[in-house]
Amino acid sequence: MSASITPSSRPAVTEREAREVAEAAREQHWRKPSFAKELFLGRFRLDLIHPHPLPADEAAERGEEFLAKLRDFVETKVDAALIERDARIPDEVIDGLKELGAFGMKIDTKYGGLGLTQVYYNKALSLAGSACPAIGVLLSAHQSIGVPQPLKLFGTQEQKERFLPRCARTDISAFLLTEPDVGSDPARLAATAVPDGDDYVLDGVKLWTTNGVVADLLVVMARVPRSEGHKGGITAFVVETNSPGVTVENRNAFMGLRGIENGVTRFHQVRVPAANRVGEEGQGLKIALTTLNTGRLSLPASCVAAGKWCLKIAREWSAAREQWGKPVAHHEAVGSKISFIAATTFALEAVTDLASQMADEDRNDIRIEGALAKLYASEMAWTMADELVQIRGGRGFETAESLRARGERGVPAEQVLRDLRINRIFEGSTEIMHLLIAREAVDAHLSVAGDLIDPGKSLGDKAKAGANAGVFYAKWLPKLVAGPGQVPTSYGEFKHEVDLSGHLRYVERTARKLARSTFYAMSRWQGRMESKQGFLGRIVDIGAELFAMSATCVRAELLRGQGDHGREAYQLADVFCRQSRIRIEELFNRLWTNTDDLDRKVVKGVLSGTYEWLERGIVDPSGEGPWIADATPGPSQKENVHRPIR
Repeated sequence: MSASITPSSRPAVTEREAREVAEAAREQHWRKPSFAKELFLGRFRLDLIHPHPLPADEAAERGEEFLAKLRDFVETKVDAALIERDARIPDEVIDGLKELGAFGMKIDTKYGGLGLTQVYYNKALSLAGSACPAIGVLLSAHQSIGVPQPLKLFGTQEQKERFLPRCARTDISAFLLTEPDVGSDPARLAATAVPDGDDYVLDGVKLWTTNGVVADLLVVMARVPRSEGHKGGITAFVVETNSPGVTVENRNAFMGLRGIENGVTRFHQVRVPAANRVGEEGQGLKIALTTLNTGRLSLPASCVAAGKWCLKIAREWSAAREQWGKPVAHHEAVGSKISFIAATTFALEAVTDLASQMADEDRNDIRIEGALAKLYASEMAWTMADELVQIRGGRGFETAESLRARGERGVPAEQVLRDLRINRIFEGSTEIMHLLIAREAVDAHLSVAGDLIDPGKSLGDKAKAGANAGVFYAKWLPKLVAGPGQVPTSYGEFKHEVDLSGHLRYVERTARKLARSTFYAMSRWQGRMESKQGFLGRIVDIGAELFAMSATCVRAELLRGQGDHGREAYQLADVFCRQSRIRIEELFNRLWTNTDDLDRKVVKGVLSGTYEWLERGIVDPSGEGPWIADATPGPSQKENVHRPIR
């Protein structure tokens, strides 16, 4: 007997209920140490990241061997200009990547994959993405968040044996969570999976399904109604795209990443075997969030590639272009931009490699590190690309095709800027990442004092929480007063021709200052703290800078010890840390001196129409239509544009 649910009913969710759904989905416990978590608590645990962890020799050898094959392929078989012009990756390129094993990089060798480590998987994505960002997205969406990763973490042995060999060589996969009216608030998820015998009947519409247009297998998140024998809740399923009732209704087009196969997928009465359910009912969001802990590291990898390319173009162009009697690189206004690009590229590679190696070792909980890497890299890479466009001047704004047509080198600077822009939005927008990281950063405080600020708790619960908080803060607060950062000889192993020890002392001192600021804010705002998104965002940004400084210094010391450009690495690390410290001090100033309260008043005025007079004197070129497309479940009225690649 199937459970009943009204397909067209969208869950009515209050703000509190939405928070409770998100809270239930996150990992509740810290079973392993976390460098970033400790950093936000004012404890600089350098021992968790130094000496820098390294891949095993066998893993490195296997990874380097594949990178050599991949480099040859993308150099000889990929025409990035063609992909940009046609907005499509040629089928023969995708087939070649399949033959190379690129779709099985993270899949274990026993299932036909390459079994690469996270470090080498990211290096491969960086290499492929440098040739064509759309190819990096194709490979990443398939195995960072598509079928392979959820099955690796939560799949049964039978599911792994059924699906992973296909994903390793022949089938493309996609991850479907977002809906036309559901983004970062999954509590409002409307797609349903109604139990019916040994199957579930899937109905709903999914938006922005990267790889969805060409995918053979889908990971779909849908709501199972609670009924007898069914716990219900948001649940993950593996769905065959060729199942009756699955329709790819549209291939979406974007300002950048023009070759990606991103679409709208409708499910109407799609029967999905219960054997295709991943994990238990109600585990869907937890599976999604856990998958993203490491899945997000693919974005920093693409940002590293972009930074390296920006540096190469900036170096070559700024040496060749002369103004007022000398190369533009020697003009301070341009030189400072080049210095920023060089130092930041070094830092992003340090952050990405460190977080990736930590993921491989599995000694640490990297949920915050992975999120920080995604947040920081996406913001900084965009800034680097913007600076490159500025360095190139009018040529930076001109397309590569236009440059070639008039006889100059076809440098796609404007394309890189467009391609990178999405990184600040997908897999968690910058604003959502701020809130997600802030929640994890204050977890220790909420664990001991959360009931004190929860209006739903009884006086007895509050009294108990008060006692627990008193014990915790009596031990914790005194440790924020002094530390190794105030001892001139601390971190002396980082002092060579260039002295990085002072930067690490700064990180230690500043981590304690950050923790004190967080505690003061919680004491001041208590239950209103969650609404102070401007403050929380700055707290997270300071933590991101401190994490980047730490990773950069540790990487420089690793390269020095290996005799691999150690002196130059120390120079880049020093410059980056000095630039980072300036940004940190500005962020600290803005913690308490800002326009947040005034901004809220202006927003209320804007929404109420108070400033509508300011909009006069323009013509709006936008087309007609609803802000959000109708996503009422039902049979598709459109042609199926699904295009499997075989």
